Amino acid sequence: MTNCPQDLKYTTDHEWVQPRSGDTVRVGITQHAVEALSGIVFLSLPTIGQSFSQGEQAMEVESTKAVSEVFAPLDGVVVAVNEDAANNPDCLSEDPYEAGWLFELEMSDTPQLDTLLDAQAYTNLIE
Repeated sequence: MTNCPQDLKYTTDHEWVQPRSGDTVRVGITQHAVEALSGIVFLSLPTIGQSFSQGEQAMEVESTKAVSEVFAPLDGVVVAVNEDAANNPDCLSEDPYEAGWLFELEMSDTPQLDTLLDAQAYTNLIE
C-alpha cells in the first residue's frame, strides 16, 4: 500500500505539495510515482527564479525505464531546489516525502492550493 501523508496535498499527476511558511510550498513526487518509475537515475531540477503556471512542465525525472515530466502543481516562482536529491536521486526511493523533495515554489495564487487533492482523494485515485 502506498504511503500518502495526511498533511500533504496531491495532484492527479502524482506530485505532492507541502505548505511551508508564508506563501511557499515544497513539491515532490509521490511514493506511487517513485515506485512506478523504478530506479531513478537523474533529476533535471528547475532554476531558482523560474516561473510556472499550474500544470506546466517544471522538470524531468529520468529512471532506468523512462523519462517522466514533473508538473508545477500551482502558479508560482521557484525559490529553492533540492541539490542533495539531484546529487543522490536514490533519496526519492528511500524517502520521497522528506529527503526526496524536489523544489519549493512561492505561490502567486494561494487559493489554488484548495484545488488540490487531499490524502484520501489521492488514495482513491491510485487504488
